[in-house]
Amino acid sequence: LKDNIRASDVYANLGSAAKVLRFILQSGMLGIGAALVVSDQASGGVMMASSILMGRALAPVELALGSWKQLVAARQGIARLRDICKATAKPEAPPVALPRPYRELTVQELTVAAPGTDRPIVHNVSFSIKAGTGLALLGASASGKTSLSKALVGIWPALQGTVRLDGAALDQWSNEDLGRHIGYLPQDVALFDGSIADNICRFDENASSDSILKAAQIAGVHDIILRLPEGYATRIGQGGMSLSAGQRQRVGLARAVYGDPFLIVLDEPNANLDTDGENALSRAIQIMRQQNQSIVIVISHRPSALNALDMALVLYEGKAIAFGPCQEIFARVAGAKPPAGPAVAHAAAAPRVAAPAQAPNPNVRSLRRAAPAESV
Repeated sequence: LKDNIRASDVYANLGSAAKVLRFILQSGMLGIGAALVVSDQASGGVMMASSILMGRALAPVELALGSWKQLVAARQGIARLRDICKATAKPEAPPVALPRPYRELTVQELTVAAPGTDRPIVHNVSFSIKAGTGLALLGASASGKTSLSKALVGIWPALQGTVRLDGAALDQWSNEDLGRHIGYLPQDVALFDGSIADNICRFDENASSDSILKAAQIAGVHDIILRLPEGYATRIGQGGMSLSAGQRQRVGLARAVYGDPFLIVLDEPNANLDTDGENALSRAIQIMRQQNQSIVIVISHRPSALNALDMALVLYEGKAIAFGPCQEIFARVAGAKPPAGPAVAHAAAAPRVAAPAQAPNPNVRSLRRAAPAESV
């Protein structure tokens, strides 16, 4: 209210000052004209004409001051319309449609900041993994794991560096093509008002029943869906309100693996799962890695989700401090003193699924030199 009153006062003062100035100038013009008429240097008609011309010349200025609020609102409206047109415009299609990636994911000096800010959350992370690899993304809370995952799937733009699939940066694909090659399960599973089948197939009108069933079976949610009142046609309401947290997470997992994407990123996929759900999650990761040769990246603080993975990347304060085979990384953590934090220590003690040995990345620094173990 104070700001509104102050602005109204300024507006009223400017309008009043413009009127006073107009009256003073017109009166001065009449006085000068009268003096010229008395001295026989001008006629009475010239005096009246000059006064009228002065009034006409000042009228637009006074009118602009009177309608300044409308002019500013119109200018702001034009700027908003321009932004909306840019945001809703269909992006230009790339000149060449790239094929489905099938070889590797490469991250080169990636720096990530939250949209609208310039403060980096992830700093200069670089790594490369081949098709069929399962990567455990580890680190303490607020170490940048979720921010890195959002950059890997293209949700957040990179502040610096690039994310490449088979050598091509993410922006070289059209959004529709890239969406088919990526599966993502966020921490907060966002389902939409529609049927379970619609949510699994990402509301694809051309989705086949076989592809929906395949995704549900890989995620181990097929039997759960059949027990619902209308099966796959069951409407789940806004945000999946008619489903439990565990059911929403497993439907979200089925959506992430729908269409056999090349890159699958799972952020806390077992946060709401019971033992059966965790076993189904491990089976889904193994199937996607071994049969479909997908790259699966898992963020989790529970060791049960890491059993089906063979590589690990440890983040500390947004920086990659260790990268390599899981057994090697966990051995470092287990041998470090003081004891490691629960997220990595439990993972180090968890039983591992046999995986082919891979050479460690020569560019990775030692975990012991980089940060204390309890920070991890």
